[in-house]
Amino acid sequence: MANSNATAGSGGVNWRNLVTLGSLTVLVGVEVIGAAIAGGWALAGLLDLGTTIEYAFMVIFAAIAIWGMVKFVRAGLKIEPITRR
Repeated sequence: MANSNATAGSGGVNWRNLVTLGSLTVLVGVEVIGAAIAGGWALAGLLDLGTTIEYAFMVIFAAIAIWGMVKFVRAGLKIEPITRR
């Protein structure tokens, strides 16, 4: 009978950690990227900078948010490895 425990065995995918990290990435990513885009839109609108600068701010802030999410996922992979050893 196979042991279905997520920490048992060697090699393979640790599904519990993969699902946890994937779910957390989606949850936090949507919030962070949404806030970054809204922040760029709000800042450009507050300063009345025009549509082109508004889109530029949204892209810049979204790029910063994506960079932050990459750092977040890398840190999460150190704590919750998705491969068993």
